[in-house]
Amino acid sequence: MARILEMAHLMTSIEPFANLSHAEQLTVLEELAHTALDQYEIAGSPRLRLINLSENATYLVDCGDWRYALRVHRDGYHSTPAIASEISWLVALREAGIVITPRPVRTRDGSYIAQVGHPALQRLRSVVLFDWETGSEPAIDDNLVRPFEKLGAVTARMHAHSRLWQRPPGFIRHVWNFETALGDVAPHWGRWRDGMGMTPSKIALFQRTVATIGQRLAQYGNGSDKFGLVHGDLRLANLLIDGPTVKVIDFDDCGFSWFMYDVATPVSFYEDDPKVPELIDAWLRGYRSEATLSAADEAEIPTFVMLRRLLLVAWIGSHSETELAQSMGVPYTEGTVPLCEAYLARFDES
Repeated sequence: MARILEMAHLMTSIEPFANLSHAEQLTVLEELAHTALDQYEIAGSPRLRLINLSENATYLVDCGDWRYALRVHRDGYHSTPAIASEISWLVALREAGIVITPRPVRTRDGSYIAQVGHPALQRLRSVVLFDWETGSEPAIDDNLVRPFEKLGAVTARMHAHSRLWQRPPGFIRHVWNFETALGDVAPHWGRWRDGMGMTPSKIALFQRTVATIGQRLAQYGNGSDKFGLVHGDLRLANLLIDGPTVKVIDFDDCGFSWFMYDVATPVSFYEDDPKVPELIDAWLRGYRSEATLSAADEAEIPTFVMLRRLLLVAWIGSHSETELAQSMGVPYTEGTVPLCEAYLARFDES
């Protein structure tokens, strides 16, 4: 499991632009990040270091006495209003005392979002700067039961806030429902059937699994008690432990989905590990310490874990140029086969 978690951090992906090599694209992104800093009141001579490259490029900005996290958004993934909506929720969560989230920094003109151009890019990029949050994610080799319990409690508080919060006008985020996750028309992360290492037998098995997921989710429903604004990517990599304090970062995938989808995301990339049932039990203990869950909610956890797994099969297939996809792609698809078989043995009524 440790190797899988380590690789999940890399998720290196940059969209091709201007027919540049990978190294040249990295140079362009860093130059753009440096240009973006001119729009902020930052003292000293900041140094940039790339710390994560996924849908976006994230840099540590070291100013000596103060540090920031600067995020250069991928072109076309989120609109400017969608980014503004993300920021409005994480600010609201922090101000309400629900959970500590990254504090965005305003530009010189008072905006939370800078628009920055580069000669190699056809369009301006959205850039957001956050104060650096202290703390560390739970160590891969640590006992993960306690962090999962804390994460469950944090998730319950966030869900409670989501249900009551009055969203500002113009609020818009992705909707993560069955069609946008596993459908064939316009899934956000690509089609699961385009995953790496697909064969006719795998496609047939995965199709049966997808159909069962769809049937169960239709029965489960998407009323306001079950479906709303969620973080959508509560992996341990997005959880910071700072003494007794728990912080949540990276709201880039927040959107509208089933609340119980948030129980599946913490086990991303290692859903087949024998420790997963124990970790989910810990998450549930933490959640129940803050809120109640119905029997129907808990019964559908395997469905959301399976949905997430197939969603990641799709992500890997649509990001085949990345280090993560190349290192995990075919084995990850192969490892999904027994998970599908176990899921169908439990739920398939065909």
